[in-house]
Amino acid sequence: MPKPTPTRYRTTNWSAYNAALRKRGEMLIWFDNDMTWLAPHDGRAGRPPVFSDAAIQFCLSIKVLFRLPLRQTAGMVAGLLQQAGLDWPVPDASTLCRRQKTLAVQIPYRRADGPLNLLVDSTGIKFLGDGEWQARKHGVQGHRQWRKVHLAMDPATSDIRAVEFTPSRDGDSPVLPELLDQVPQDEPIGTVTADGAYDTRRCHTAVLERDAVPIIPIRKNGRPWKDDGPAAKVRNETLRATRHYGRAFWKRWTGYHIRSRIEAKMRCFKAFGERFAARDPDRQSAEVQIRIALMNRFNALGTAEIVRVA
Repeated sequence: MPKPTPTRYRTTNWSAYNAALRKRGEMLIWFDNDMTWLAPHDGRAGRPPVFSDAAIQFCLSIKVLFRLPLRQTAGMVAGLLQQAGLDWPVPDASTLCRRQKTLAVQIPYRRADGPLNLLVDSTGIKFLGDGEWQARKHGVQGHRQWRKVHLAMDPATSDIRAVEFTPSRDGDSPVLPELLDQVPQDEPIGTVTADGAYDTRRCHTAVLERDAVPIIPIRKNGRPWKDDGPAAKVRNETLRATRHYGRAFWKRWTGYHIRSRIEAKMRCFKAFGERFAARDPDRQSAEVQIRIALMNRFNALGTAEIVRVA
């Protein structure tokens, strides 16, 4: 049999996308002259902080973006401030390390017209132990530890709208309600697309409580649930459709394959590094959120518009 013709795609906005890729490398594009650099006095007892959260997030963003240690980060920030003609003080390494543990990271995002359609998935990030090449070449020399990052993406803007950070032993499905809670209650959600790991009562209930449609495939050994509520009814209808038409047709009919975009987004997330620089969970959580903030900022600069041509 002849081989099928491969699908071909074409980028329709290459000029704008090429300019956006170049802007990502500009040093001062991450710097805002109007930001509040020094922390305002809030009247609370004790010594007030010197630097604002925006200043700490900017410094840590430079650290994550260029994969720098804390002291080299302080040096680069000092150079950027000098280049911008500002005589602002620069946080030292100890201040950045201490403030990272309690930093409330601001994650920018854009809202598209119409209901929000979420794509949900998770990935693992190592923070302790040998790398993959060393483990294959010489064997695992010691205990390796991982953390799990859960993401919810808006395919209309490619922005990450929700993120959760859990130990590696935690499953995927218990985190879905917390991801949905991060979306404002006044923002309607149209669909929530996830893989079979989210085929649980808790996940279906959480999606229906937001008046959304769950696009979750039934596990291969799935059985009908007891019809004791809306979640069981919707899930059993999906099971009947899958058995009658087949899983492949159901996935094409519901648009389930768009979930591959969140899987591709995981590659963008790991482009900042295959492991965490921080060791404790609080600082690792801040590092995760800073990565997401950088990714959304990249999307705001411009993304590729790709269409199928054959």
